[in-house]
Amino acid sequence: MSIRIYNTLSKSMEEFTPIEAGKVRMYVCGPTVYNFIHIGNARPMIVFDTVRRYFEHKGYEVNYVSNFTDVDDKIIKAANEEGVEASVISERFIEECKKDMAGMNVRPATTHPKATEEIPEMLDMISTLIDKGHAYAAEDGTVYYRTRSFKEYGKLSHKNLDDLQGGNRELKVDGAEQKEDSLDFVLWKPKKPGEPYWDSPWCKGRPGWHIECSCMSKKYLGEEIDIHAGGEDLIFPHHENEIAQSEAANGKTFARYWMHNAFLNIDNRKMSKSLGNFFTVRDISEKYDLQVLRFFMLSAHYRSPLNFSDELMEAAKSGYERIINCVSDLSFLIGKKENSALSDEEKELLTKVSEFEKSFDDAMDDDFNTADAIAAIFELVKFANNEIKDEGRSREFLEALKGKIVELSDVCGLIVEKKEELLDSDIEALIEERQQARKNKDFARADEIRNELLEKGIVLEDTREGVKWKRA
Repeated sequence: MSIRIYNTLSKSMEEFTPIEAGKVRMYVCGPTVYNFIHIGNARPMIVFDTVRRYFEHKGYEVNYVSNFTDVDDKIIKAANEEGVEASVISERFIEECKKDMAGMNVRPATTHPKATEEIPEMLDMISTLIDKGHAYAAEDGTVYYRTRSFKEYGKLSHKNLDDLQGGNRELKVDGAEQKEDSLDFVLWKPKKPGEPYWDSPWCKGRPGWHIECSCMSKKYLGEEIDIHAGGEDLIFPHHENEIAQSEAANGKTFARYWMHNAFLNIDNRKMSKSLGNFFTVRDISEKYDLQVLRFFMLSAHYRSPLNFSDELMEAAKSGYERIINCVSDLSFLIGKKENSALSDEEKELLTKVSEFEKSFDDAMDDDFNTADAIAAIFELVKFANNEIKDEGRSREFLEALKGKIVELSDVCGLIVEKKEELLDSDIEALIEERQQARKNKDFARADEIRNELLEKGIVLEDTREGVKWKRA
């Protein structure tokens, strides 16, 4: 069965066909880094990291790009309040974001571009849009996109320009007296006191929000990409404006498939600081392992609204621990077994494991239905828990069960095989033993210790000042 995706553009399920066989070019809109990321930011990070993992599981080479918006009104406001440069705020929270991503087991993107490092590309695209008649500069140097010049505007959000013009105020892009049309949106804006700025042919200033993703996607993935993704709040105007910019400038279809995750609510209400139900990922990490948050996020289909509550998080914790405990039990039994070959009965039983894997793949092939995929893992866990009651099962059979549970869980980004973390004192003791082994010219033991530490995520560096170590 081929992978099928619900395409926001066509409002229908479509079979995935890549632009280039065996490869996926994927762009996911990243966070604006002015504070710790909240759990609403976490949902697309987890969802589309899982999409990426499944493509790779199926043998695709994925070029995955996700940006950091590091120049924005909120960043500038935070910087002014602290009396520091905007870059101090953005760099601080990029690093904090990466820590939270690591806690959720969200893998780093192939490329994490920053808006401030892509200004030349933005200036080039804006110039192209002006030359093609799709943009214009106002007297104060503000550059606007001429929205009505793009005849297909509204094709992603399925909104009509005349309806936007006619009175749906919440759908209008903010207007200004110098605009030709109230629906035109900003590509470049003049600097204000206390703001970072760059030189441009029109004025000293900074880019509008929408232009950055069009330029980053083009630079790192090409003029046409396979998948563009993000939260459903980005469909209009952000993604609609990206299409208008990119297709007008490049003369090509921007993205073949558009994927959007649904909103996350807190206790059946929209997350809001004013309501007191606003949670950052860092807040959640104080109460739960962030793998529990990941499990929770994947417990529903990504296009379904998801309600966050303590009760549901406790249920997610129990479900996650059920898988961990099964893997732990299998590891314990494997450690007690001598090497032994599969029996004919066990070979037959392993065909059942293949059926669970097929159920997993069928769910993921159906628009990445992680809820049903996790249900398939649970069925495999139930099967394994029943089989380990038989003391006669071979080591090879138990290893096969454990390996498949770990493999399918890993596709979902769930770490179910916990590695024992060494204490600093244990690490120092092993390093001392290694040093002594080297003095004794027992290089085999020295290498053995280095490899043992490396397997547990400890990297050694031999320097003139002595051995330094760090956790990978």
